[in-house]
Amino acid sequence: MIEFKDVKKIYPDGTEALKDFSLTVNDGELVTLIGPSGCGKTTTMKMINRLIEPTAGLIYINDKNIKDYNIHELRWNIGYVLQEIALFPHMTIEENIAVVPEMKKWKRKKIYDRSLELLDMVGLDPSTFKGRMPSELSGGEQQRIGVIRALAADPDIILMDEPFSALDPISREQLQSDIRDLQRKIKKTIVFVTHDMDEAMALGDKVCLMREGRIVQVDPPQELILNPRTEFVKDFIGERKSPWQTAIDVIADQTGDRVITEQQAKTVMRGFYIVTAQNGDYVGAIDDGAKKTLQTLENDLVLYKATEILQQSTQNIFPVLKGKKLVGILTYKNIVDFLKSHTRIDNGVLQE
Repeated sequence: MIEFKDVKKIYPDGTEALKDFSLTVNDGELVTLIGPSGCGKTTTMKMINRLIEPTAGLIYINDKNIKDYNIHELRWNIGYVLQEIALFPHMTIEENIAVVPEMKKWKRKKIYDRSLELLDMVGLDPSTFKGRMPSELSGGEQQRIGVIRALAADPDIILMDEPFSALDPISREQLQSDIRDLQRKIKKTIVFVTHDMDEAMALGDKVCLMREGRIVQVDPPQELILNPRTEFVKDFIGERKSPWQTAIDVIADQTGDRVITEQQAKTVMRGFYIVTAQNGDYVGAIDDGAKKTLQTLENDLVLYKATEILQQSTQNIFPVLKGKKLVGILTYKNIVDFLKSHTRIDNGVLQE
């Protein structure tokens, strides 16, 4: 979908913002750009819609050089969500959402239906919110409108530049959850710039960690945690990430000792097992040969959220799924072992 090939950016004052930058963002993927201030992450994002032009190298969208697109066509197919929401204060929420579809000359009925659909999608009752003015909304509600306004004309690509950094922690966490849920439904290609490591890990299908204009490592969040390629990656994650924010697929038991296939389950009469299809899809569980229904957990659920679920359940073993695939099994023992490995004792005092 989006491809950077050996891109460089040198500003007139001699600052090298990007150095031999190569990155692929696949169709339907959410990639977070993270790194110290001045590492080039916002420059990278702004190159996608040609707000900043590269000094050298090439950028492609759908295998076509972005310079070969009509600039208006290119930008109309990209949605934007910024830290400064910039809703039009004199327009209602419905009118704010309709701005780009109206510019693209959509029919009024289609725009109206799209506005209601999007409001409903982010949990804002259309009958309550469509006629309100931006000043009547909380910061979190305004940012939700900013997100769906970017989606209104159904663009293929969404650029998000630190969109939640000005919000309070509770609103921010809720919006992160909303974005994860929304992305599962709509599967847009999203480039998300953030300075918050927990946010980058929570949202990204891939995390691109940058330093001084270069990519240090780009991998799924769990790969960065388990296999940091450099001391910089290890330190950057370690300094900023609480073990309680770790996704549970890092913690879950992946040995498969308790996992059998449907075919094997036909002959097993003793013991408790998780059952999968031949392709690895989760099927269910058996206990002494009898079928058992289990609550499952999503692989990107963070540990403290998973612990809340475990505390409220009488279930001892939780299958961890990515989509339909079984990726591991979570128990209290896995959690204790993980927390123990991420805790040290200094002078008799526990340190995280």
